[in-house]
Amino acid sequence: MAELQYKCPCCGGALAFDSTVQKVKCPYCDTEFEMSVLASFDEELKKDEGDDYTWKTTAGSEWSDSEADGMRSYVCKSCGGEVIGDANTAATECPYCGNPIVMMDQFSGTLKPDYVIPFKLNKEAAMKKFADHLKGKKLLPKAFTQGNHIEDIKGIYVPYWLFDTDANARIRYKATKEQTWEDSNFRYKRSDFFAVFRAGSIGFDKVPVDGSTKMDDTLMESLEPYNFKEAVSFQTAYLAGYVADKYDVDADASVGRANERVKRATEDAFRSTVQGYNTVSVDNSSIQLVNGTAKYALYPVWILNTSWNGQKFVFAMNGQTGKFVGNLPMDKSLFKSYFFKAAGIGTLVAFIIECILYFL
Repeated sequence: MAELQYKCPCCGGALAFDSTVQKVKCPYCDTEFEMSVLASFDEELKKDEGDDYTWKTTAGSEWSDSEADGMRSYVCKSCGGEVIGDANTAATECPYCGNPIVMMDQFSGTLKPDYVIPFKLNKEAAMKKFADHLKGKKLLPKAFTQGNHIEDIKGIYVPYWLFDTDANARIRYKATKEQTWEDSNFRYKRSDFFAVFRAGSIGFDKVPVDGSTKMDDTLMESLEPYNFKEAVSFQTAYLAGYVADKYDVDADASVGRANERVKRATEDAFRSTVQGYNTVSVDNSSIQLVNGTAKYALYPVWILNTSWNGQKFVFAMNGQTGKFVGNLPMDKSLFKSYFFKAAGIGTLVAFIIECILYFL
C-alpha cells in the first residue's frame, strides 16, 4: 500500500511543512529543506508512469497507479502502527507516534490538484484569533470564556474547484429621481421615471466552490478572499503535518453554485454603474456564461470545534490571510438586561447594531 512520509536525511525524523518559514522542516534536528528538493520524492512515485497521459477534465490529472495503490488502511513506517482513515482524508498524523503522513492510498480514483495555497499561519495564530474573537462580546456567557473550550483544532487543506468564465449581460433597470419643495401652503413632490440599460461583458478568474460535503458552503465562502497569487503547483510535501480532504463533490456538480456566484457578482458589478437616482430596481436581466473552465486546488483552513451547554460551535480561520469566522452563544439573561436598559431610541438602535456585530 502506498504511503508517503518525508524522512529527514540527517536524523531520520518525519518532516513536516512549516508555515512560518514556508519550507519543509525536521522538528527533531531543525534542518530545513526547500520545496524544490522535496519534488524529487514525488518524481520517484511517478517513475513507473508512462509518457501518455489521459485527461478527463481540464481540472487536474489522473493519479498514477504508484501514487494510488489501495484504499483507507495503511501501516505507519515510523512505528508500525496500523491507521485507518476517513474515505476522504488524504493527509493526517499517526495517532501512535504523531509523525505527519500523506496517505497516497486515499487518492485512488481522484484527480491530482493543479494548485495548492500553503498554510502561512500556524495553530498558535488560530488560537489567538479565537481569543480575539471572544473579546468585547458583552452578550457572551461568562462560562463560555472560562477555561479552554477548544475540543479540536485542525489545519485542513480543503478541496476547491476554481472556475474561470466570461459573463455577457444585458440588464434593464427601473429608476426614479425625486424632488421635493414647499411653499407657504403646500409641500410638493415630483418623481421622474427612467429606463436605464446596461450591456457588456465581464470576466471571472478562479471563482472558488468548495468540493467537500463536510464543509459548510456558507462558512467556507465567509473565509474568502484568498490571494491566488501565492498559489503554487501542487506537491504532496505541502500536505505533511496537516489534514487534507479529497473532493467528494466533483466539478460538474459544483457548476450550479459557481454559476449562481458569477451571476450575482455580475449583477452587483453592473448595478454599481447605475448612479444618480433615488431608487433603482431590476426590470429585466439576461446573463449568459461562456468559455467556462475548471481547475482543482487545495486551500488552507484552520477548523476549531467547541461545545457549550450541550451545543456545538464551529469556527474557521483562513490559513493564508487569518480571517476568522464563526457564531457565538448568547446569554439570554444578559440580552434582556441590556435591552431594558436601552432607554432612548438612539441607545436602542446602538444596542441592535451591537447585537448584529456580535454575530459577525
